[in-house]
Amino acid sequence: MSERPRRLLFICSRNQWRSPTAEAVLNEVSGVEAISAGTNNDAETPLSGDLVEWADEVHVMEREHHKKVTQQFRSLLSKKPVRVLGIADKYTFMDTVLVALIKRKFPEFFTDN
Repeated sequence: MSERPRRLLFICSRNQWRSPTAEAVLNEVSGVEAISAGTNNDAETPLSGDLVEWADEVHVMEREHHKKVTQQFRSLLSKKPVRVLGIADKYTFMDTVLVALIKRKFPEFFTDN
């Protein structure tokens, strides 16, 4: 019987560029399942309690996202790590610089080649 994948939730504002890129990059890792969402009402995939419950770990792009997520879902986050990645809103989807930055934030999955 195989182990359940490590579930990572990535959050930015509109779920348009940063968090979907992180989702795509981390979904390439064996043993990881990633989903992304946004804090804004107009997000491609709006953040929901179901997504927070699903995740083992929550990764937000900026401190502002951390504040919104913890205020809205405090009870669901009581036993989950919420990590601020510190990735500014200046990249497009799958930007090579953004991909490299995301990989550097997860050294346990990506080694320098």
